[in-house]
Order: sequence, then structure tokens, then C-alpha cells
Amino acid sequence: MKLTAKELAERIGAKLDGDGTLELTGVAAPENAGPKQLIYVEAVKHLERAANSTATCVVAGEGMSLPGKTILRSAKPKVAFAKAAALLVEATPIANGVHPTAIVAPLARIGNNVSIGPYAVVGEGAHIGDGTQIGAHSVIGAGCWIGEKCRIHARVTLYAGVRIGNSVEIHSGAVLGADGFGYAFDGETYWKFPQAGIVEIGDDVEIGANSTIDRGSLEDTRIERGVKIDNLVHVGHNVQIGVHTVIAAQTGISGSSKLGHHVICGGQVGIADHCTLEDQSIAGAQAGIPTGKTIRSGQTVWGTPARPLEKFKEAYAWFARLPELGERIKKLEEKS
Repeated sequence: MKLTAKELAERIGAKLDGDGTLELTGVAAPENAGPKQLIYVEAVKHLERAANSTATCVVAGEGMSLPGKTILRSAKPKVAFAKAAALLVEATPIANGVHPTAIVAPLARIGNNVSIGPYAVVGEGAHIGDGTQIGAHSVIGAGCWIGEKCRIHARVTLYAGVRIGNSVEIHSGAVLGADGFGYAFDGETYWKFPQAGIVEIGDDVEIGANSTIDRGSLEDTRIERGVKIDNLVHVGHNVQIGVHTVIAAQTGISGSSKLGHHVICGGQVGIADHCTLEDQSIAGAQAGIPTGKTIRSGQTVWGTPARPLEKFKEAYAWFARLPELGERIKKLEEKS
């Protein structure tokens, strides 16, 4: 998409400083940008990179000087740049039209301008909203409901009854709606506990490649609006995730745990069953949260078992000194 600097500034809420007639057609890193590509500077230490770039338009913070360049000023340059990229960079189509090899059940309801790729399968009673794209070899189970303008990449599997909101993006290999890991033990045999709930995904959610979200057992698994889930994340049955929470790669969330709004989970976090991470809490990378534990609102935890960040840092400092302390103990024992 082509926009002038003035048009772009208005649409992303930035202040224009320079030539508003400049035409912009894309975004790039400073070293790779051409004259019509937008770049951004978030910190003063990167001003030289921007100054040496052939880009003529820069998103930058207040007080940053870049002589000869048009500046779109914002208090949050990275956010403004992301908004600009969403306008300038068109997403690559996942599919175009309904491919002849796609199998669409007679009772499926397909909206306007829906695209379905090669060998994809859409089951009976499924609903596909207007403008949604479904990639090759994906399977949309019976009774699934998918909203408008969703992007379902290749080889995604939605089990029966999964519900997806509008403008959701699901990357390749993701599986939504598989049975949760629930069993009852009679002393000798494990009996499968009912997995009769569904998965419900809110608007503007993004789910990374090869992530899995299990259906609920007797309740539902719910991912609310704006949640961002990285690749290789597992979400167990009955889990509830609040709005605008972000979860990094290889995190595992066990059944019936609840995450509030704007929670942050670093990579490889392990959350046991029936845990609660309250609103705006943060679990640092590789944190291990034991069964039933509650992380309070706004709290940052790290380590295994997870503990407040300051306590973790104090314990880690002592851990790093163990070899030194061990030698001191040896010497004291030799003297005694």
C-alpha cells in the first residue's frame, strides 16, 4: 500500500516533522531501506544508523534530530512503527479462491470472499466468516465457527466445535481442540475423564506454529481478545487466558490454570495445574510455578519454584558463590 508521510502520520497518531508529500511503500531496517521505505529509531544510540540510511522518512521520539529526513514523531516509536507496518505491508495471501481439491461439506456455511487452499477439509456445519483464508491441508472440524478476516495457515487442525473470533491468525501445525490430559486412576487402570468442552478464541488473537490448545473437560478453554501465543506453546484443558496476555515459546500451561489480563510469560515457563497468574504479573523465562500457586497482580517471578524476582536474584548470587564458599569450608574443616 502506498501512503504519503502526512497520511501515515495522521493514521498512526504521529506528529509530522518535514515533507508530508513523501510517498512510502514499505518498511525496512535502516541498513536495507530504500528511499520509499520507512525506518524507526527508538534510542539515541541508534541515531547514527538512521542518519546513514538511504531512507527519507523515520519514526522517532521527541527531541531526536535527523537533519535532512522527514520524521514521524511519537512517544512510542516502536509501537508507531508497528502500526505503520500494518498499513504499508500487505500480508501474503494464504489461498486464492476455493481450490478444486478442497473438500467442503454440503452443510458448511461459507461467507463472502473466503479462500480455501489445496486439500483443505471443511466439515459439516462449520461456519467460515467473510474474508477468511484457510491454508492447504488444514482441517476445520464439524461444527467449528470461524469469524471474519481470519488467517488459518497450512496444516492447521481444528477439532469439532472450536470457536474462533474475528481477525485471528493461526500458524502452521497448530492443533486446537484435542482432548486434554485428564484421567482417573482406580489403583490399577487409568480411566479417561470426559473431555466434553470446547476451545473458544477471541478476536485479534495470534497462535504460533505447532502450538496446541486442548478443549475443556467439563468446562471450556478460553483465550480472550488480543492474546499472543508464540510457537510450541501448550495450553491445557479448562485454561482461561485474559485479554492482551503474551506467552513466549515452549511454555506449558497445565489444566484449569488461569492467567489474567496483560500477563507476560517468558520462554519455557512451566505452569502446573490450578495456578493463578493475576493481572499484569510476569513469569520470567524458565520459571516453574507449582500446583495451585497464585502469582499476585503486578508481581514478577523467576526461578523454580518461582519466587519474587528480588528473592530469586539474591538466591542466585549465593548460588554463584558456592564454589568459593565450598573452598572456604574445606579450609576451615582442615584447620579443625
